[in-house]
Amino acid sequence: MSPKNVAEPDEITGQSALPISRIKKIVQLDDDIVQCSNNATFVIAMATEMFIQYLAEQGHNVVKSERKPRKTVQYKDLATAVSHIDNLEFLADVIPKTTTYKQFKEKKAKEMGGAGELEKGQRRLNGAAAPAGDKNGAQQQETEEASEDTNQSPTARVSVSTLIADRTVDSSARHDNDVEMQD
Repeated sequence: MSPKNVAEPDEITGQSALPISRIKKIVQLDDDIVQCSNNATFVIAMATEMFIQYLAEQGHNVVKSERKPRKTVQYKDLATAVSHIDNLEFLADVIPKTTTYKQFKEKKAKEMGGAGELEKGQRRLNGAAAPAGDKNGAQQQETEEASEDTNQSPTARVSVSTLIADRTVDSSARHDNDVEMQD
């Protein structure tokens, strides 16, 4: 057999591309784990390398399947791989598909349907008040008619709306350096 036909073994050589000391520090951040042996840390490093390799291969497969393949794997390729491959579905929150603002706006408009009506005193982003055909526009017309009955012009009436944010800070939480994510 010629040496060219012999494939390199996929065996673990005892060295990791990821820094073992960094992995130990990450493992120590978990309160549930008291101790972690060197062998366990090495296994975690190798499993992480294998996962990164799998994710990169799936992203590369997405690139190869395009009409005009590229030489680089981009974020959108990984996001497509995550959305199409069942094994990577758990990453949907971490690597979401990106959309343009226009697509996002259209999607929100479809979702909101009739629920996106303005409340009394609200305005749209372009500064326009609610159209006269809306429920709120009808209410606005009624208030304008009532103000005309009292001999006030509708332009003299000024509506001021404020947004107050409640930023109550718990004094006992100031000394706690740990941050906990909540749903």
